[in-house]
Amino acid sequence: MTMSQQLANRFREVVLDGKWVSNTNFKDQLENLPFEKVIKRKGSLNSIAVLSQHIHYYIAGVKNVLEGGTLDIKDAYSFDFPPMETQVQWETFLNKLWADAEAFALLVEQLPNSKLAESFVDKRYGTYQRNIDGIIEHCYYHLGQIVLIKKMLSEKER
Repeated sequence: MTMSQQLANRFREVVLDGKWVSNTNFKDQLENLPFEKVIKRKGSLNSIAVLSQHIHYYIAGVKNVLEGGTLDIKDAYSFDFPPMETQVQWETFLNKLWADAEAFALLVEQLPNSKLAESFVDKRYGTYQRNIDGIIEHCYYHLGQIVLIKKMLSEKER
């Protein structure tokens, strides 16, 4: 298995279908979640909807580069989203997240290993591998937050 395939599999594991590192993934945590919990805030914490959109923002932004486009995302805008107002909006968003995540994984899988060592867009951003690893680590970070927020919201109901 190539390094690109390994990276793609690690990415799929945290977003779509794995359980090895954290015994869960985004898809397990977000599907069939009541909409009221998705938009509920606990104190000053972000909602599950906002954290999910934040992760998608980066996946879609890096995917655009992997497709040959430009890097248009900016950290300053990575939490700026219109509020989710309906279950339909949430489900539409999730479908987009899963589709973009699988497309991202396929693009990573197809990268020649030599590309992984090249600069990502600009030398200051490091290599392709560093950015892909960063996406994976970032996903795990926010997955942990989502798991904790769900527990906090469930405790409140008891």
